Amino acid sequence: MSYTVTKSHHFCYGHRLLNYNGKCHHLHGHSGRADITLRTDALDSRGLSYDFFEIKEKIGKWIDDTFDHKMLLEKSDPIAELLASKKHTLCLIDCPPTAENIARMIYTHAKESGLPIVSVTLWESDNSWARFEP
Repeated sequence: MSYTVTKSHHFCYGHRLLNYNGKCHHLHGHSGRADITLRTDALDSRGLSYDFFEIKEKIGKWIDDTFDHKMLLEKSDPIAELLASKKHTLCLIDCPPTAENIARMIYTHAKESGLPIVSVTLWESDNSWARFEP
């Protein structure tokens, strides 16, 4: 027997995909949502598998500090230096800032924080999402 819980966290971010032939090659933004799913085998003394507030505190705060209202760009993106010089808030990463990679980054942080993480689903819009689940 196991229990799963999912906590959703909303945040806004901008990005662009350098090696993409289409609209996403240009700077643009998303009102995103991360669905963070945890699994445990037993309930605690409160009858909970995991407290939603604790998920918010451990992961939601990190998502806000790392991604919210920031431009996510590859470190090699030539526009990063210009945006930084204009005092834009950036999150520079080693990989393309795709929904798949953002979901993986959130998953990795949750795992490193000791959470019993199962998957992270990153919604870029109401009808487009990517999931990272090792």
